[in-house]
Amino acid sequence: MTENRTLHILIHGRVQGVSFRAWTQHQAQLHGLSGWVRNRRDGTVEAVLSGPANLVDVMLKACHEGPSGSRVERVEVIAGVRPEDELSSRFEIRGTA
Repeated sequence: MTENRTLHILIHGRVQGVSFRAWTQHQAQLHGLSGWVRNRRDGTVEAVLSGPANLVDVMLKACHEGPSGSRVERVEVIAGVRPEDELSSRFEIRGTA
């Protein structure tokens, strides 16, 4: 049985205005992950990815590339997931924080 994993990440670079959130949602759905993605006022994209550890790792690697038009400079893994980051069973796009 595959272990589940949840990661909270910040994606830095040219990641807003390039459909990064929609791309992330689509990729997460393809991999059967739950979680969310949103823009942040500081220009980063924030996401929580949850599901089988191997698929979360594949998604994390994909976030280092991003959609065409983006330029990912780095992906920062944030320790822990806060209670307000509760996940639904689907992957959603949330409003800017």
